[in-house]
Formats: sequence, structure tokens, C-alpha cells
Amino acid sequence: MINEATLAESIRRLRQGERATLAQAMTLVESRHPRHQALSTQLLDAIMPYCGNTLRLGVTGTPGAGKSTFLEAFGMLLIREGLKVAVIAVDPSSPVTGGSILGDKTRMNDLARAEAAFIRPVPSSGHLGGASQRARELMLLCEAAGYDVVIVETVGVGQSETEVARMVDCFISLQIAGGGDDLQGIKKGLMEVADLIVINKDDGDNHTNVAIARHMYESALHILRRKYDEWQPRVLTCSALEKRGIDEIWHAIIDFKTALTASGRLQQVRQQQSVEWLRKQTEEEVLNHLFANEDSIAIPPDAFSGQKQYALTAHRPAAAQ
Repeated sequence: MINEATLAESIRRLRQGERATLAQAMTLVESRHPRHQALSTQLLDAIMPYCGNTLRLGVTGTPGAGKSTFLEAFGMLLIREGLKVAVIAVDPSSPVTGGSILGDKTRMNDLARAEAAFIRPVPSSGHLGGASQRARELMLLCEAAGYDVVIVETVGVGQSETEVARMVDCFISLQIAGGGDDLQGIKKGLMEVADLIVINKDDGDNHTNVAIARHMYESALHILRRKYDEWQPRVLTCSALEKRGIDEIWHAIIDFKTALTASGRLQQVRQQQSVEWLRKQTEEEVLNHLFANEDSIAIPPDAFSGQKQYALTAHRPAAAQ
């Protein structure tokens, strides 16, 4: 475990891409212990000069869209291109342990075994439907460790999609066809933040359904206001199972990055994201300080007794203080 005495050496090893040190650094950043939080702040401050050169991707999708299969096929393609890939797989939290429960790593066997890949399951901890409170810090650790592409995968429910979209460069929505009215499967808000919509499972006897869904999504995107003037969101299809169409998705991501970099928009977006991250960190520090003083938030044992009659709101116990 990283401590005050080993911090400098741990940073050196992290910069060398040592996987065990990266895992330890992530454990430190995820810890809720006050001493660990103070140490993680020192760690993050120290690695900041080495961050910023990594391509940050977000991937979300409806249940059953094949996110893990897609990420494995996509990640292995990037490795063949000579790139190092890190995947931060945000899982639902266990109500018992608070840890992640889906085990995305176990469904990406080839990628998990690859020397040029690193996969970290992260519990959502109940934050905004699935996006981990620490996902951005984990991305920074991966960047400092020399990974060329960092992918944040979300559970695809609640507000997790828009939260992750605000911390990555390119946001990909993975969908499937053949489920009735396909546009009902993707929220308008999600279409507004998606840079690419990818319809997976274009295989077997599903080609016609995929073609219809693609046309529907393309029509819908043309009537929505663009997220960026420099980029018209694209709708692509693939079969992650058969590993078809994956390279076209990578080429589209490169086109996206090239367009936004040329205009200076990508740098502007990252600056805005950094400000938002700082704001959230400040709010968290204030809450941590508040909760550290138990007397300031002490609630009488009988404060919730009136809930048995469903007569109290959440403001009543607070007002009693």
C-alpha cells in the first residue's frame, strides 16, 4: 500500500507504467479514509504535469447491448495499433460490501490478459446512476502511467451517461436494434451528448433491423442541435462478436479528435471539465469537513419515527436540529 514514506517511489514506478503500483494508487484514491484522502491529493497533484496527452473515451449502452464484448474487440484493435489501453468499468455497487458486482473484467478475458491493457472495475457507490465519483481521478492515474487511450464504461442507467460525457473527449452510445421502436431505447438527452452512436449486433438475421435503426437514428440526429459546430454525430454499425466494423469506429473517433483539435475546441472542453472537477472536489471537501464533526449532524434517535405514518418530509428532522 502507498504511504507517506513510499509516495515518491510510487510516483516513479507509476510513471514507468508498473501495473501493481497503478492498482495500488487506484485503491488509495478510492479510499474514504481521511488519511488516505490527504495522501491521494498529494499523489494527484504530483502527477498532474504528466497528464493530458491521453485520448479519453466514454462508452455507455442499454443492458444487453454487448458493451463488454465491444470493449474487448475495440481494445484488442487498439493494442494491435501499438497503443496501451485502460478500461475503467463502472459497475453497480453491492448493497452489502459497496464494491462492484458485475465483474466486467471477467467478460473481457483476452483484453484482461493483454500486457498493454489494464482493466479496473469500479463501484458506482450510488452516484448519479452509476458514474463513479472517482472516475476522473482514475483516468488521470492511467494517463500518468502512460496509457494512450482510457475508456470509461458506465452501467447505462440514470444520469451516468451525461456525467461521463462531461469528463471524456469522445462519448459513444452503444445500442442494439430489433427491440420495437428503437428510438424509445435512447433518451433525447443522451442523443444530444453522444458523439457517436454505434448499433451493435449487426450479425445473423439482424441486418435488416440494424439498417432500419441506423436510418432512424440518423434522421433524429439531423433535427437535434449539434453538440459541436465542428462535428456532426455519426451512426455506425458493428458486430463485436464477429469483430466487424470495429476499425470504422476507431477511424471515426480519430476524425472526431482531429476536427475538435484543429479548431481548439478540444482544449476548451478539457479546461471546462477541469473547472467542473475542481468545483465537485471543493463541494466534496466541504461535505467531508461537515461530516467529520459528528456533533454538527447528530440526529436524535426518534427523528424518523413519524415516517411510520408517512407524515414527515426530509426537511422535518433537519429542522428539528
